[in-house]
Amino acid sequence: MIVKRFIKGPLQNNNYVIIDEESREAVLIDCSEPSDDIMDYIKEQGATLKYILLTHTHPDHIQGVNYYRKKYGVSVFLHKDDFPLLSQLGQYFAGAESVSVDKLFDDDAEFSIGNKKIKVIHTAGHTEGSVCFLIDNMLFSGDTLFYGTYGRTDLPFGDERKMFESLKRLFKLDNDIVVYPGHGRDTGIGAEKVRY
Repeated sequence: MIVKRFIKGPLQNNNYVIIDEESREAVLIDCSEPSDDIMDYIKEQGATLKYILLTHTHPDHIQGVNYYRKKYGVSVFLHKDDFPLLSQLGQYFAGAESVSVDKLFDDDAEFSIGNKKIKVIHTAGHTEGSVCFLIDNMLFSGDTLFYGTYGRTDLPFGDERKMFESLKRLFKLDNDIVVYPGHGRDTGIGAEKVRY
């Protein structure tokens, strides 16, 4: 698997391109702003972007979605529990662009690129529909888990109790799983587990 991080937007968001080397299928996790360099990279790799998966609906993670849907015809997927926030972005975040997605998924959703399965782990807390995506030994954690800390719960649709339930679920994963967060540097399940 090829993993390429693109840091985008004023909040320095991590957007991740994951490419299955055999099939050359790719997925983009989060889409922070309109940009062509991500698609240019995918094309340079001889890969095809299969879809965009969103970890949650805060504007800094999704403001490129409409651009990618319109220009490149890429389908965008979001957990169903974050749709209420998606439909009310303007009420909570001044200047946030209205964003459309193609399909809502639930906890049992299955995605893949080539023969690689992408497992959805619902991690409510930062938002009600926050998710992590597990591919092999890589966890793309959005704003649920970071190096040395976890996601804020004081924003709209956040919940501290649910966040800690979600963290407990993540800490049952293998210690050697690498965590790729929505902001900042990589970490690992084993390293973060000892902090809590």
